[in-house]
Amino acid sequence: MRGSWRIVRDEPAPMILARFGAKEALFSVKCFVAAILAYYIALRIGLTRPYWAVTTSYIVAQPLAGAVLSKAVFRVAGTVLGAIAAVVLVPNLVNAPELLSLGLALWLGLCLYISLLDRTPRAYVFLLAGYTASIIGFPSVATPGAVFTTAALRVQEITIGILCGSLIHGLVFPQTVTAALLGRIDAILADAERWSRDSLAGESDAQLDRDRRRLALDINELHQLSIHLPFDTARLLPRVRTLRALQAELSMLLPLASAVDDRIVELKRGADAPRPEALALIEDVRAWLRDPPPATERGATADALIARARALEPPVDDTLIWRDALRLSLLARLGELVDAHRNARDLRDQMRSPSRAPVTPAVARLLARSAKRPLHRDRGIALRAAAGTIMTILLGCAFWIGTGWSDGAGAVLIAGVCCALFGNSDNPAPAIKAFFYGTILGLVVSAVYAFAILPRVTDFVTLAAVLAPPMLIGGMFLARPSTLLVTLGALLGGLNTVGLNDRFGGGFDAFLNGGISQLVGTLFAVVTVGLFQTIGADTSARRLIRAGWRELATRSDSPGRPDAAGWIARMLDRIGLLAPRLALQGEDPGKPLLDALTDLRVGVAVGELRQLRLDGTPNEAALITPVLKGIGAHYRALRPNEPAPPEPDLLAGIDTAMTGFATSTPDRHRTSMLALTSLRRNLFPSAPPYLAPAYGVAA
Repeated sequence: MRGSWRIVRDEPAPMILARFGAKEALFSVKCFVAAILAYYIALRIGLTRPYWAVTTSYIVAQPLAGAVLSKAVFRVAGTVLGAIAAVVLVPNLVNAPELLSLGLALWLGLCLYISLLDRTPRAYVFLLAGYTASIIGFPSVATPGAVFTTAALRVQEITIGILCGSLIHGLVFPQTVTAALLGRIDAILADAERWSRDSLAGESDAQLDRDRRRLALDINELHQLSIHLPFDTARLLPRVRTLRALQAELSMLLPLASAVDDRIVELKRGADAPRPEALALIEDVRAWLRDPPPATERGATADALIARARALEPPVDDTLIWRDALRLSLLARLGELVDAHRNARDLRDQMRSPSRAPVTPAVARLLARSAKRPLHRDRGIALRAAAGTIMTILLGCAFWIGTGWSDGAGAVLIAGVCCALFGNSDNPAPAIKAFFYGTILGLVVSAVYAFAILPRVTDFVTLAAVLAPPMLIGGMFLARPSTLLVTLGALLGGLNTVGLNDRFGGGFDAFLNGGISQLVGTLFAVVTVGLFQTIGADTSARRLIRAGWRELATRSDSPGRPDAAGWIARMLDRIGLLAPRLALQGEDPGKPLLDALTDLRVGVAVGELRQLRLDGTPNEAALITPVLKGIGAHYRALRPNEPAPPEPDLLAGIDTAMTGFATSTPDRHRTSMLALTSLRRNLFPSAPPYLAPAYGVAA
């Protein structure tokens, strides 16, 4: 045993660190320490299956301290809830195996359905509640009278693993969420300012489009980090409310920058480019974005640029021609873009401020209107995943009961756990296959340990030493997303069968049957998810696109006040979900994502028109309503495989509204022209220019 320990200690550390990196090596060491601590505590208090504590400590492991701690409370709550469900179901239904199987299957399906709809750490309450009931319930069928004791033991073992993992990862050399979050914010702001400068140059290309679409993914990443922020271990924690306000301002950059870019390009196509004063302003804005002024000067310089843009706007009256409408849209959106960038920088400073006091008056206003970020939810996909999991459990139970296989309960619970863990994927089969291959590797290693190494171990220190090599190596591969699933399968498959109970031992037959049940259960899950849960990236992408169209149609027909921030947040969330699915198809995702950005801009303009209708006169409402109804009808009739252009009547309705608002007050005329110009450019980019009523010409 000492020789084996020397091999681990004398392993060339610089070589390992060079290959994996210091952070991965530290993460692996912390995983190992948490696992050994959990195992030691479980043994000391006399738990009979302490390997559950060990495997749980690896399941909860996360590189960021806040991510571990945020999920710990919810995981413990879910474990207790699942144990209660098992205690209620098993004794009452044990004499009716079919009803017990149905009860456990329905419970897991319900919990999975709720967890897929709740895209926050709270989802772990329901996910753990679902498969904990299976972990406790199925093995207790043979001894239903002891189910309460079994449940109490499993809860203690799993809770110990959660607490040890949270303690080590959260307090020992923690990698804080705050540091990662602030670093990402700086990088995102720098990227946004760079592509905003490129947009103002009026030279759109494929790279600029990709850079702009990346912002949707960046905002989603900030959302995921913000979830864990309240649980972080950093000394000074930024407020989640501030981050929500920052996300809202970053969300405005996409529609504003793309609108400015479109207007510049369109004006350059005509006989009259932007006027010299406007071109000078654009260059000054680009310089302002290239070299942001200090915080003390930022507000004054931004206000000066916005005032210049407003002063250059053409007069809004009944003589407004199409080129002037484009100039109006360009200058108005340019001023809003400057304001959004200024606000984003102020909020970034607020997040780094040690004080809760707003750093600027603008920040106080932004924080006052900040709200929770709404996300896209697909109830159909969640229901399909839940139904597939229920069918997996029921079919597995039918095979187990029909064959009388003594270890069939283990196969069924493993199949259910796999469906639950990977149920949020469009195609769970590849992930479960990777988990299966890892399980095979873990079983091979555990066989060597169970029958050749562990029988010679006589004390806990030696046990920790002999377990160190595979667990430390596994921890480093666990830190890499590309090898996470295989490694997790190897660790769980190995640790659950190696014999880490309250005493060593066990025959080869028991080991073999346990290993076979794990493999059969995992393979069975691969088959059933292919039948019931797989929808494919293409189908999932189409559902996301249709969801945006349905919401836009509903948004156009809704009589209430618009929620611009909520619309933008949900659409950006959909774009963030859409991008990786389109990439999986092996096709250029540019066109669908550009279409989604167009839909985003249309939705913003629809919100402006709805607000205008609420605040306006009956005559103005009569001009707006046909436009909104036409947009709703267009998006309601759209099909992903057969996209159709908008009806000509909608273009005529937009032009009629532009003419009708010429007699409104200047402010309302300006607001309507901005919204209607946006709709005309996004829905009818190739249409002839709008004919000015005073001139009857387009020029």
